[in-house]
Amino acid sequence: MTASPDTKKALREAVTREIDGLPAEYIASSDAGIFENLSVLPEFVSAKVILFYYSVNREPDTRRAIDLALRMGKTVALPISYKGGVMRAHEILSAGDPGPGLHGIPAPPEDSRLIEKDALDLIVVPALAFDRAGFRLGYGGGYYDRYLPGARAYTVGLARRRLIKDAVLRETHDVPVNRVVTEERSGLRAP
Repeated sequence: MTASPDTKKALREAVTREIDGLPAEYIASSDAGIFENLSVLPEFVSAKVILFYYSVNREPDTRRAIDLALRMGKTVALPISYKGGVMRAHEILSAGDPGPGLHGIPAPPEDSRLIEKDALDLIVVPALAFDRAGFRLGYGGGYYDRYLPGARAYTVGLARRRLIKDAVLRETHDVPVNRVVTEERSGLRAP
């Protein structure tokens, strides 16, 4: 299903309203379930180097998984975003490392160690919503659309079950994730 930028913008606004309307109890319980399912995912357990995003607002919580990965001795990176849609992975040494980045998104310090894309084993990808085929409705900046092509890492999207769509609007450059993890299931798409 393809769409114009205006149609995607309207869908982003509708999904954002849907997210805003989710009860706090559901947010908390789905965060716990998503963490449990991600933490036992074989690709998470075996990964040595993981690129997370640092969750904000009502996104599925990544902080517990970041902390777990660090305690397991994994190398953990977060993105630093630059103008023009460029994104790079930089290592964090503790869950408290992120500070304000571009657009107010938490990011590692600029002088933190750069992690090359081909060194990543797992990439945890943010989205407003995912569909059953692993395609995402992103936030509109195009950072992950530019970063994911050519990545050898296994990709995982985190989503609340209520936000899984039958299909999201796609463009030719969109890349699906290998697996979507919800509070109910560890994967909606075969790896």
